[in-house]
Amino acid sequence: MRLNPYQQQRSGFRREAKRTDPRKGNVNKQQTKTSPPEAGTPGPPPPPKVRRPRLFRPLMFTVGFAGCSFGGAAILQYETLKARVQTAKDGEELEKLVMGSQDMAYWHDWWNQLSSFQRQLLLLVSMVDDFWRSLTEGQRTATGIIVVNAAVLCCWRIPAMQRTMIKYFTSNPASKTQCLPMILSSFSHYSIIHMVANMYVLWTFSSGIVSLLGKEQFLAVYLSAGVISTMVSYVCKTASGRFYPSLGASGAVMAVLAAVCMKVPEAKLGIIFLPMVTFTAGNALKALVAIDSAGLILGWRLFDHAAHLGGALFGVWYVAYGHKLIWRRREPLVKLWHELRSKGGKGSRPGGGPEVR
Repeated sequence: MRLNPYQQQRSGFRREAKRTDPRKGNVNKQQTKTSPPEAGTPGPPPPPKVRRPRLFRPLMFTVGFAGCSFGGAAILQYETLKARVQTAKDGEELEKLVMGSQDMAYWHDWWNQLSSFQRQLLLLVSMVDDFWRSLTEGQRTATGIIVVNAAVLCCWRIPAMQRTMIKYFTSNPASKTQCLPMILSSFSHYSIIHMVANMYVLWTFSSGIVSLLGKEQFLAVYLSAGVISTMVSYVCKTASGRFYPSLGASGAVMAVLAAVCMKVPEAKLGIIFLPMVTFTAGNALKALVAIDSAGLILGWRLFDHAAHLGGALFGVWYVAYGHKLIWRRREPLVKLWHELRSKGGKGSRPGGGPEVR
């Protein structure tokens, strides 16, 4: 429960009234009565006024960070495709080299020269590599996000970092640090149950959202949703005058869930503890939006319902309109990046020959 410090001070213990000494006789009752305050005498201090924070800087940070996220995602996609082409060429050359080598005794001798520990280590690395390759691209991407959230959760358990964690990993519009916590709080969880619930939903929908958008576009949507949901929370907190810190990836996860439910509304979903109960993705999205809307209107404080609604609405908007307005217009930026890379490659290539595209 959050208490107003001023109200807590007003309702504190009062001093005990002085008892009259019976040996001094009767005291004039008029002396015991409190005299009214004279003119010009200052009364009790008024309650401190909480200054409403300005949200211009967080708004500019939201727009700039979202733009940089999608721009960086477009460049990352370009570099990934380029690396895949180069890897395919290198793989073909390596395959030709191995096929051309008929001396398998060399590898047999190399394996025999290894110690027992080295062999076990190579087998363990091979098993981990096989498991990693068995995951979908969405699950691999979600694994990285889960690792970051787990690392931040461990930092919350370090007493020396409590002040830093509260300052940078919890979002509050009344705080002096407004912008950076908007993204850092999206990877911050203080409760293990809170983190497990959010990461389970992210893991469940990661394969679907990455298959629809791709890894790079998914990362841009996830990061932008975290900042946008926090911005919506800032606006609602400032409008209502209720300033309290928030943290968690629920806003970004809600955007992922809403995007998948919006794209595939007829998909069947279920509850992990109640597998016999099934419902469509469209109905699930409507129910979540209705619950968060009721929580925002009624003032429930168990969750940051404004951040949930902000993330869900951003996910719906991006699938319906944002993909066409933002991602399909990335070609000029990619061409500019390609030209910059081409100029750098010409300057560093010996002989100054033409570039192979």
